[in-house]
Amino acid sequence: MPAGAARAYPRDDPFDITRHFAPQRTSTAALPDPAPLLRNLTVGVLEVFAGVRDVDQLARWLSEDAYRKLVTRSNLAARARSARGVPATRPVHAILSVHHSSPADGIVEGVVIVAGPARTRAVAMRLEGTDRRWRATSLALL
Repeated sequence: MPAGAARAYPRDDPFDITRHFAPQRTSTAALPDPAPLLRNLTVGVLEVFAGVRDVDQLARWLSEDAYRKLVTRSNLAARARSARGVPATRPVHAILSVHHSSPADGIVEGVVIVAGPARTRAVAMRLEGTDRRWRATSLALL
C-alpha cells in the first residue's frame, strides 16, 4: 500500500467502531410514549424564550441543530427584552392539546397547542428515537 493512502474497510468490518459508538436509531416499540416529552419540552422552550430557563437544561433532549437554533432564537429574545427594558418573567401558559403522529418507525411529529395571556400558539416538533430515547431534531414556535 503506498504511503499516505487510506485503507478502505468493508462495511461489515467487526472492528468498525462507528457501528458501536455512533448514535443508534431506536424503534418506536423500544421507546416511551412521546406525549409527556412533547408537553414538557414545549413548556421548557417557552420558558427559554421568556428568559427564565437556560437553554443548556434542554440540551439532552435536543439534537445539535435544534439546540443551536434554540440558542440563537433565545439570544434574540433576550436582546429584544433588553432593548425594551422588560425583565424576564415566568410565562403563564395552558397547554390546550397535544397531537402526534408517526410517519415512520422511530419518528414522531407532534404539535402542542398552547394558550398564553396574549394569544394562542402552536409548537411543532419532530422527535427521533436515538440511543433508546426521544430527541427533538426540529422545533418551531408558530
